[in-house]
Amino acid sequence: MNPKTSSPLIAILLTLGGALFGVLGALHAIYTLLDLRNPRRLVPADPSVAHAMANSAVRLSGGATDMWRAWIGFNFSHSLGVLLFAALAIWAGVRIRMLPVGIVAVLTLIGSFDLALALRYWFRAPAIGIAIGTSCFAAAWVRSLR
Repeated sequence: MNPKTSSPLIAILLTLGGALFGVLGALHAIYTLLDLRNPRRLVPADPSVAHAMANSAVRLSGGATDMWRAWIGFNFSHSLGVLLFAALAIWAGVRIRMLPVGIVAVLTLIGSFDLALALRYWFRAPAIGIAIGTSCFAAAWVRSLR
């Protein structure tokens, strides 16, 4: 992106979108961590399902792990991925004058993919946060094309 097309608004939008994803990723990690001791957030509403998960091996693992442990691991790795994505967006916002315009498009596309997943498989709160964050990226992208 050359300095002529860069604007403080683009940097603000990328940073704001990244911060929203960061909050979502941090909350996801915190809830997962808290669920290790007292499962009540990112867990099945029916306790028998969690019990069944803990007593069911993952076939791919050859019995080395159960579905409950895999669930916790997936939640932590998902949180880490969202936090890294947030860090990339914030970094891009800070360094926008030195980056190619394509980075804004990539952030928008990844955010759109996450939004599609959220709308299809998750629940309202993350979908709203992802929609707002992705809208910030999309607005920055449109602004960068001027």
